[in-house]
Amino acid sequence: MRGDFLNVLKEHGYAWGPVVGDGRTVDPGTIAHGTTVLAMKYRDGVLVAGDRRATAGNLVMHDRTDKVLDLDRHSVLAIAGVPATAFEMARVLDHSFKYYRRSQLQELSLDGKLRALSTLLRNNVPMAVQGIGAVAPIFAGYDLATGSGKIFFYDILGAEFEGVEYAASGSGSPTIRGVMYYLHRWGPQVIAQLDATDATVLVLRLLESAAEFDSATGGIKKGDDLYPVVKLVTSEGIAPVPAEHLQRLYAEHVENRRV
Repeated sequence: MRGDFLNVLKEHGYAWGPVVGDGRTVDPGTIAHGTTVLAMKYRDGVLVAGDRRATAGNLVMHDRTDKVLDLDRHSVLAIAGVPATAFEMARVLDHSFKYYRRSQLQELSLDGKLRALSTLLRNNVPMAVQGIGAVAPIFAGYDLATGSGKIFFYDILGAEFEGVEYAASGSGSPTIRGVMYYLHRWGPQVIAQLDATDATVLVLRLLESAAEFDSATGGIKKGDDLYPVVKLVTSEGIAPVPAEHLQRLYAEHVENRRV
């Protein structure tokens, strides 16, 4: 009897997943999952991006999913995992932050926002370990107290880690993390010193690379006007990068370009 704890339970006959009326369990592969998201610091703050694909097993459920969700004026949640759970978490956080701001006449601190997200993830553990509600998000925000962008990523149990310069989550993240590590250590320029345009070009290239090696990551479809969701988080607030600008950058710096 070898393997991890979940496999030990299965070998002893424990049903894994919710039981439906006839006694069968739900196959987690039939539940929609959001895939690749990333965040990186750049010269003016934090850039957050995500591909648009949602999958269920080997099926493409939707190719226009928004995985980068505004929580308030200076923070966003990039979701990888089950969209239904992640969207509900984002709604709860959005409501909580608004309530605090209106009742206390000030924004909740960055630490308070992080604790709120960790609590939601811990409360979601029963669903996560069943394989039907796992979420591994990235939280990115601009800390007005320190005047700097911050990036944090989480596991499905709510453990919090700070991504000093960048973070990636989802099925396409191994490719992205490998490229980011290389560029951060040996690249011609420190990533955090890139301007908004160069940072956006880099993100388009990263997501294109992830889509090449991971079928669950949606690629850019120029003919369908389908581009990733990209948002800039600065001291001025959250600024989505328009699709027209992404289209121009993709045509000039990504498509059929050899470096």
